[in-house]
Amino acid sequence: MTATETIRILIADDHAIVREGLKQILADTKDMVVAGDAENGNDAIKLARRGDSDVLLLDISMPDRSGIEVLKQVKKESPRIAVLMLSMHREDQYAIRSLKAGAAGYLNKQSAPAELVDAIRQVASGRKYISPALAQELANQVGDENRETPPHETLSDREYQTLIMIASGKTVSDIAAELTLSVKTISMYRSRLLQKMKMRHNAELTHYAIKNHLVE
Repeated sequence: MTATETIRILIADDHAIVREGLKQILADTKDMVVAGDAENGNDAIKLARRGDSDVLLLDISMPDRSGIEVLKQVKKESPRIAVLMLSMHREDQYAIRSLKAGAAGYLNKQSAPAELVDAIRQVASGRKYISPALAQELANQVGDENRETPPHETLSDREYQTLIMIASGKTVSDIAAELTLSVKTISMYRSRLLQKMKMRHNAELTHYAIKNHLVE
């Protein structure tokens, strides 16, 4: 797109306060306009299908479907739209998974408004946006081709999400309620990730997550 064109933006976040805050930031930016907003993943996919927007700001923690799942669906149905993932999680938790799934960039919600605006302009122009910290992490991974793959990198997106939530002190019931999934389904994810990581219980998962800086 040319420098004079207006960037049309969609916002998908389940918190109304966050959506309104993003709208306010973008309202003060002359070359950007909010074309729609959604409070869950399915609505975000529907908005993207309209095909009249350039950038989707997508929260990675949506109530009905994980942000990674929504990202994959959007890129499959509406490949032209650039998806910029927003998250409260540290970049090394979800950023690389997001980029591999087709995201144009990844930004922490605590970033300054100016960084958000810069990131939107970059992805709208067809480039990727990553922070200096994430760039360093990616460089380290590329430069260490002989490194052994850590167990958590073998998990599916849902299994990884379950690991992070368990390590954050949430019970299976808590996770099921937050993700609007059944306790049986979350228990299945927990069993799978325990098996893949060769661990026996939540305490071992939590210890691993803390040791590998996956949670604070």
